[in-house]
Amino acid sequence: MVLHCVAAMVKRVLISLYGNDVAPRFDLATEVLIAAVGEDGKVVEEKILVLPQASAEKLCHMVLTEDVQAVICGAIEEEYHQYLTWKRVQVFDSVIGSAEAVLNRFRRGMLKPGDILFEREVKGDR
Repeated sequence: MVLHCVAAMVKRVLISLYGNDVAPRFDLATEVLIAAVGEDGKVVEEKILVLPQASAEKLCHMVLTEDVQAVICGAIEEEYHQYLTWKRVQVFDSVIGSAEAVLNRFRRGMLKPGDILFEREVKGDR
C-alpha cells in the first residue's frame, strides 16, 4: 500500500521530440522523452525512446502502456487529442521550445497549451 501511495505522487510526462526541441507535429515524432516528476517538482526518472517509425497511434499506445499522465507536443490532430483526453491524459499542445525548457516549466506547474519558450539572443547595446 505504501508503494502505491508513493507512485501516485509521481506524474509521468511524455514530450514528443525533434532533436532537442518539442516536435512540431505529434504524428511525425520518432523520438520521445518520458520523465517522472515528483510532487516536489524534481525529475526522478528520465528516458529517451527512439521509435522505428512515426505513428500517432503507436505514440498513443505508448502513452497508455508507460502510464503517462501528461503529453506535451506541438500540433496534434483533434482525433488524438480527444482520445488522450478521454483516457484522462492531460494534453499540452501547440507548445514550442526546447525539451529542457518545457520540462522545467511543466515541473514547476506553469506550462500551458500554446506556450512558446525560446531564449532570445541579445546582440550588443542599441
